[in-house]
Amino acid sequence: MSSASPTDLAIYDMDRTVTRRATYTPFLIYCAARRAPWRLALVPFAALSMLAYAAKLIDRGRLKEINHRLLLGALRTRAELAPLLSGFAALTARTNVRPGARAAIARDKAEGRRVVMATASYRFYAAAIAEALGFDDCIGTDTLLGLDQAVRAKIDGQNCYGPAKLVMIEHWLAREGVSRAHVRFYSDHVSDAPVFEWADEAVAVNPHDRLRRMAVQRGWAVEDWG
Repeated sequence: MSSASPTDLAIYDMDRTVTRRATYTPFLIYCAARRAPWRLALVPFAALSMLAYAAKLIDRGRLKEINHRLLLGALRTRAELAPLLSGFAALTARTNVRPGARAAIARDKAEGRRVVMATASYRFYAAAIAEALGFDDCIGTDTLLGLDQAVRAKIDGQNCYGPAKLVMIEHWLAREGVSRAHVRFYSDHVSDAPVFEWADEAVAVNPHDRLRRMAVQRGWAVEDWG
Protein backbone atom coordinates (compact mmCIF):
# COMPACT_ATOMS: atom_id res chain seq x y z
CA MET A 1 0.00 0.00 0.00
CA SER A 2 2.86 2.36 0.74
CA SER A 3 4.07 2.08 -2.87
CA ALA A 4 0.69 3.15 -4.30
CA SER A 5 0.13 6.69 -5.51
CA PRO A 6 -1.89 8.71 -2.97
CA THR A 7 -5.51 8.96 -4.08
CA ASP A 8 -8.18 11.55 -3.30
CA LEU A 9 -11.37 9.75 -2.31
CA ALA A 10 -15.01 10.70 -1.97
CA ILE A 11 -16.89 8.10 0.06
CA TYR A 12 -20.69 8.11 0.26
CA ASP A 13 -23.17 6.31 2.46
CA MET A 14 -26.16 5.20 0.34
CA ASP A 15 -29.53 4.97 2.13
CA ARG A 16 -30.97 8.41 2.93
CA THR A 17 -27.68 10.03 1.91
CA VAL A 18 -27.55 9.39 -1.82
CA THR A 19 -31.13 8.12 -1.81
CA ARG A 20 -34.14 9.83 -0.29
CA ARG A 21 -35.47 6.60 1.19
CA ALA A 22 -34.02 3.32 2.40
CA THR A 23 -33.57 0.69 -0.32
CA TYR A 24 -33.33 -2.73 1.33
CA THR A 25 -36.98 -3.57 2.01
CA PRO A 26 -38.12 -1.97 -1.28
CA PHE A 27 -35.51 -4.10 -3.09
CA LEU A 28 -36.81 -7.29 -1.51
CA ILE A 29 -40.43 -6.38 -2.27
CA TYR A 30 -39.46 -5.48 -5.86
CA CYS A 31 -37.84 -8.91 -6.26
CA ALA A 32 -40.71 -10.79 -4.63
CA ALA A 33 -43.30 -9.06 -6.81
CA ARG A 34 -41.44 -10.00 -9.99
CA ARG A 35 -39.91 -13.34 -9.10
CA ALA A 36 -42.38 -14.99 -6.69
CA PRO A 37 -45.46 -12.85 -5.92
CA TRP A 38 -46.64 -15.38 -3.34
CA ARG A 39 -43.79 -14.20 -1.12
CA LEU A 40 -45.58 -10.87 -0.64
CA ALA A 41 -47.85 -12.75 1.76
CA LEU A 42 -44.77 -13.08 4.00
CA VAL A 43 -44.38 -9.29 4.40
CA PRO A 44 -46.17 -9.38 7.82
CA PHE A 45 -43.54 -11.85 9.04
CA ALA A 46 -40.84 -9.45 7.85
CA ALA A 47 -42.58 -6.74 9.88
CA LEU A 48 -42.45 -9.02 12.92
CA SER A 49 -38.69 -9.41 12.48
CA MET A 50 -38.38 -5.62 12.47
CA LEU A 51 -40.26 -5.52 15.77
CA ALA A 52 -37.85 -8.13 17.13
CA TYR A 53 -34.96 -5.90 16.07
CA ALA A 54 -36.59 -2.86 17.72
CA ALA A 55 -36.93 -4.92 20.91
CA LYS A 56 -33.21 -5.82 20.65
CA LEU A 57 -33.99 -9.52 20.33
CA ILE A 58 -31.94 -9.74 17.11
CA ASP A 59 -29.22 -7.54 15.62
CA ARG A 60 -29.26 -5.71 12.29
CA GLY A 61 -27.35 -8.47 10.54
CA ARG A 62 -29.81 -11.16 11.59
CA LEU A 63 -32.70 -8.88 10.58
CA LYS A 64 -31.21 -8.67 7.09
CA GLU A 65 -30.82 -12.43 6.83
CA ILE A 66 -34.38 -13.17 7.95
CA ASN A 67 -35.98 -10.71 5.52
CA HIS A 68 -33.72 -11.87 2.71
CA ARG A 69 -34.83 -15.47 3.24
CA LEU A 70 -38.52 -14.52 3.49
CA LEU A 71 -38.81 -12.25 0.44
CA LEU A 72 -35.99 -13.31 -1.88
CA GLY A 73 -35.39 -16.90 -0.84
CA ALA A 74 -32.56 -18.86 0.72
CA LEU A 75 -30.61 -19.13 -2.53
CA ARG A 76 -30.67 -17.27 -5.85
CA THR A 77 -28.36 -17.76 -8.83
CA ARG A 78 -26.64 -14.88 -10.54
CA ALA A 79 -28.75 -15.48 -13.64
CA GLU A 80 -31.96 -15.18 -11.62
CA LEU A 81 -30.77 -12.01 -9.92
CA ALA A 82 -29.32 -10.17 -12.93
CA PRO A 83 -32.57 -8.71 -14.35
CA LEU A 84 -33.82 -7.89 -10.85
CA LEU A 85 -30.62 -6.01 -9.98
CA SER A 86 -30.54 -4.00 -13.20
CA GLY A 87 -34.26 -3.22 -12.98
CA PHE A 88 -34.14 -2.07 -9.36
CA ALA A 89 -30.98 -0.03 -9.95
CA ALA A 90 -32.63 1.77 -12.87
CA LEU A 91 -35.77 2.41 -10.80
CA THR A 92 -33.71 3.76 -7.90
CA ALA A 93 -31.67 6.03 -10.16
CA ARG A 94 -34.86 7.36 -11.72
CA THR A 95 -37.03 7.88 -8.62
CA ASN A 96 -35.01 7.77 -5.39
CA VAL A 97 -31.84 9.86 -5.70
CA ARG A 98 -31.35 13.21 -4.00
CA PRO A 99 -30.57 16.04 -6.48
CA GLY A 100 -27.69 17.17 -4.28
CA ALA A 101 -26.16 13.70 -4.44
CA ARG A 102 -26.00 13.84 -8.23
CA ALA A 103 -24.33 17.25 -8.04
CA ALA A 104 -21.82 16.10 -5.42
CA ILE A 105 -20.89 12.97 -7.39
CA ALA A 106 -20.34 15.06 -10.52
CA ARG A 107 -18.22 17.57 -8.58
CA ASP A 108 -16.07 14.90 -6.92
CA LYS A 109 -15.46 13.15 -10.23
CA ALA A 110 -14.57 16.47 -11.86
CA GLU A 111 -12.03 17.03 -9.07
CA GLY A 112 -10.42 13.69 -9.96
CA ARG A 113 -11.55 11.85 -6.85
CA ARG A 114 -12.19 8.13 -6.79
CA VAL A 115 -15.87 7.99 -5.89
CA VAL A 116 -16.84 5.10 -3.60
CA MET A 117 -20.11 3.97 -2.08
CA ALA A 118 -19.85 2.46 1.42
CA THR A 119 -23.17 1.09 2.61
CA ALA A 120 -24.64 -1.30 5.15
CA SER A 121 -26.90 -2.59 2.38
CA TYR A 122 -26.02 -5.83 0.62
CA ARG A 123 -23.27 -5.18 -1.88
CA PHE A 124 -24.76 -7.50 -4.52
CA TYR A 125 -27.58 -5.03 -5.18
CA ALA A 126 -25.96 -1.79 -3.95
CA ALA A 127 -23.18 -2.25 -6.52
CA ALA A 128 -25.76 -2.14 -9.32
CA ILE A 129 -27.12 1.16 -7.96
CA ALA A 130 -23.59 2.51 -7.56
CA GLU A 131 -22.76 1.64 -11.17
CA ALA A 132 -25.96 3.28 -12.42
CA LEU A 133 -24.98 6.50 -10.62
CA GLY A 134 -21.39 6.58 -11.84
CA PHE A 135 -19.54 5.39 -8.74
CA ASP A 136 -16.12 3.81 -9.24
CA ASP A 137 -16.41 1.25 -6.44
CA CYS A 138 -18.86 -0.14 -3.90
CA ILE A 139 -18.18 -1.42 -0.37
CA GLY A 140 -21.10 -3.14 1.36
CA THR A 141 -22.33 -6.10 3.34
CA ASP A 142 -21.38 -9.31 1.56
CA THR A 143 -23.56 -12.38 1.22
CA LEU A 144 -22.30 -15.92 1.40
CA LEU A 145 -21.54 -17.48 -1.97
CA GLY A 146 -21.33 -21.21 -2.48
CA LEU A 147 -19.12 -23.03 -4.96
CA ASP A 148 -21.97 -22.48 -7.43
CA GLN A 149 -21.60 -18.69 -6.89
CA ALA A 150 -25.29 -18.46 -5.94
CA VAL A 151 -26.25 -15.75 -3.45
CA ARG A 152 -27.40 -17.13 -0.09
CA ALA A 153 -29.46 -15.50 2.68
CA LYS A 154 -26.45 -15.36 4.98
CA ILE A 155 -24.01 -12.54 5.67
CA ASP A 156 -20.39 -13.29 4.84
CA GLY A 157 -18.19 -11.49 7.37
CA GLN A 158 -19.39 -8.28 8.99
CA ASN A 159 -22.50 -6.19 8.51
CA CYS A 160 -21.08 -2.96 7.04
CA TYR A 161 -22.53 -0.73 9.75
CA GLY A 162 -21.10 1.46 12.51
CA PRO A 163 -17.46 0.67 13.41
CA ALA A 164 -17.49 -2.27 10.97
CA LYS A 165 -17.92 0.14 8.06
CA LEU A 166 -14.60 1.82 8.84
CA VAL A 167 -12.90 -1.58 9.17
CA MET A 168 -14.27 -2.63 5.80
CA ILE A 169 -13.21 0.63 4.15
CA GLU A 170 -9.68 0.14 5.47
CA HIS A 171 -9.65 -3.48 4.25
CA TRP A 172 -10.82 -2.26 0.84
CA LEU A 173 -8.00 0.29 0.71
CA ALA A 174 -5.46 -2.42 1.49
CA ARG A 175 -6.99 -4.87 -0.99
CA GLU A 176 -7.09 -2.28 -3.77
CA GLY A 177 -3.59 -1.03 -2.99
CA VAL A 178 -4.92 2.51 -2.48
CA SER A 179 -3.00 5.01 -0.40
CA ARG A 180 -5.31 7.76 0.85
CA ALA A 181 -4.40 11.35 0.12
CA HIS A 182 -7.55 13.26 1.08
CA VAL A 183 -10.84 11.60 2.07
CA ARG A 184 -14.20 13.37 1.85
CA PHE A 185 -17.03 11.44 3.52
CA TYR A 186 -20.79 11.96 3.28
CA SER A 187 -23.52 10.41 5.43
CA ASP A 188 -26.87 11.21 7.02
CA HIS A 189 -26.51 9.13 10.18
CA VAL A 190 -24.59 9.23 13.45
CA SER A 191 -23.85 5.50 13.18
CA ASP A 192 -21.16 6.55 10.70
CA ALA A 193 -19.33 8.57 13.37
CA PRO A 194 -16.19 6.36 13.14
CA VAL A 195 -15.84 7.11 9.42
CA PHE A 196 -16.63 10.81 9.92
CA GLU A 197 -13.83 11.01 12.51
CA TRP A 198 -11.41 9.13 10.25
CA ALA A 199 -12.09 11.24 7.16
CA ASP A 200 -10.19 14.42 6.36
CA GLU A 201 -13.41 16.21 5.41
CA ALA A 202 -16.75 15.21 6.93
CA VAL A 203 -20.08 16.24 5.40
CA ALA A 204 -23.33 15.55 7.24
CA VAL A 205 -26.06 15.27 4.59
CA ASN A 206 -29.67 15.95 5.59
CA PRO A 207 -28.66 14.85 9.11
CA HIS A 208 -31.03 13.73 11.82
CA ASP A 209 -30.89 15.73 15.06
CA ARG A 210 -28.16 13.76 16.82
CA LEU A 211 -25.79 13.93 13.85
CA ARG A 212 -26.57 17.61 13.34
CA ARG A 213 -25.55 18.34 16.93
CA MET A 214 -22.38 16.29 16.52
CA ALA A 215 -21.53 18.08 13.26
CA VAL A 216 -21.88 21.48 14.95
CA GLN A 217 -19.68 20.35 17.85
CA ARG A 218 -17.00 18.90 15.54
CA GLY A 219 -17.11 21.68 12.96
CA TRP A 220 -18.22 19.35 10.15
CA ALA A 221 -20.02 20.68 7.10
CA VAL A 222 -23.80 20.26 6.97
CA GLU A 223 -25.53 20.11 3.58
CA ASP A 224 -29.15 19.81 2.44
CA TRP A 225 -29.33 17.70 -0.71
CA GLY A 226 -33.08 18.01 -1.14
